[in-house]
Amino acid sequence: MTIDVLPVAGTVSHLPPPPGGRWTVADYERLPDDGQRYELIDGDLRMAPAPNTDHQAAALRIAHYLFTLVEIAGHGRVFAAPIDVELSPTTIVQPDVVVLLHGGAAAITSQRIVGPPDLVVEVVSPGTASYDRREKRDLYAAAGVREYWIADPGHRAVELLTLEGRGYRAEHVYLGQAIIPSAVVPGWTVATDLLFG
Repeated sequence: MTIDVLPVAGTVSHLPPPPGGRWTVADYERLPDDGQRYELIDGDLRMAPAPNTDHQAAALRIAHYLFTLVEIAGHGRVFAAPIDVELSPTTIVQPDVVVLLHGGAAAITSQRIVGPPDLVVEVVSPGTASYDRREKRDLYAAAGVREYWIADPGHRAVELLTLEGRGYRAEHVYLGQAIIPSAVVPGWTVATDLLFG
């Protein structure tokens, strides 16, 4: 399978559907290993631009702290992008950081994570901010992701969203020395500013 569409620089691009009209998980699995970041959103294939250096630095720092407090402490597993997370038969996303606690709803297979993680972190870039704050927020809530952090390196801030029913309640935006009051991560005491170097 070849992909003939070039992404618009810095934005998430929609790609044309295969002959059946909608992308499936099987179609997604046949994509070439071409170094691009693809996501399948309700049967619609998206290609995201490569992250910038601020994005990568924040994602690495957040993953480091989460790995220490969750995985090393024996509470669960932490994964960093690229990792496929199948939220439904027509939706596969690649969050920047994923936390799975022991006893949670998600399963780890040899190919991907299946089901909702306990925590998803997305680090926004200028071309993905509205995608992360709208479409992905709604997908994660519908799938049952308990906590969603939207990290913004440009403002050195993290927005915490917690699942309430089938939607997210925006808790607050944290910055500086403020500590994100996570209900998912045991013992989180990291000042928000440390997540951005």
